[in-house]
Amino acid sequence: MMSLFPMLSPETFVIACLVVLLAGVVKGMVGFAMPMIMISLLGGIISPELALAGLILPTLLSNGVQAMRQGPHAAWQSLRRLKVFLLSGFALLVVSAQMVRVLPAEVLLLLIGVPVVLFTAMQLLGWQPRLPVRGHAWVEASIGAFAGLVGGVSGIWGPPTILYLTALDTPKQEQIRVQGVIYGLGALALFWAHVASGVLRAETLPFSMAMVVPALLGMWIGFRIQDRINQSVFRRATLLVLFIAGLNLIRRSLLA
Repeated sequence: MMSLFPMLSPETFVIACLVVLLAGVVKGMVGFAMPMIMISLLGGIISPELALAGLILPTLLSNGVQAMRQGPHAAWQSLRRLKVFLLSGFALLVVSAQMVRVLPAEVLLLLIGVPVVLFTAMQLLGWQPRLPVRGHAWVEASIGAFAGLVGGVSGIWGPPTILYLTALDTPKQEQIRVQGVIYGLGALALFWAHVASGVLRAETLPFSMAMVVPALLGMWIGFRIQDRINQSVFRRATLLVLFIAGLNLIRRSLLA
């Protein structure tokens, strides 16, 4: 079997599978963080390019499973409810993408990481912001625009999106579903971008395909845990993972 992965020892392959399994469990529980976990941990045992290739197919398929867990109709209804947020986010993403060459990457990561850490820390300590679900389209558009702004300049739009869904106190199933749809569209773009870039090619594709199995197994375990926890526990788990993600952004900024 290892002839398919000549760049990996059997021990490294097993460790990679365990890392992806862990990433799948976390994603199944809270709906995000799979790429962050995979890149952070796989980057320490294999080349960055192979780590990036390895996450492409698991991310794409896991988001598809996540988005469609309650069926296509439920996914479509979630998108309709958040159409203002998504449209404003997309518009600003397209515009702000032109700023990539202006702002250094480490500055962008720091500008995202610090507010995320502070905001989630305050919530973990007891502060609970609440946004109205209806009647304040300008609030939804503003937060969507901010998410699009940071997404366009950094490629990272997850934290603002999750903070918004959490502030709405979105039911856990819908929050997971919305994230799956949003990240799934991004993962599809990532797939084609790295087919074109050569990151996903004949030598790296088998590794990415192999990582799908532990990713989906981990998601199944994570889904089972998510189904058993209540909304309050789900919210705190989401904030904790988001807090760690923010710290990771700061770490990457300082090491850049």
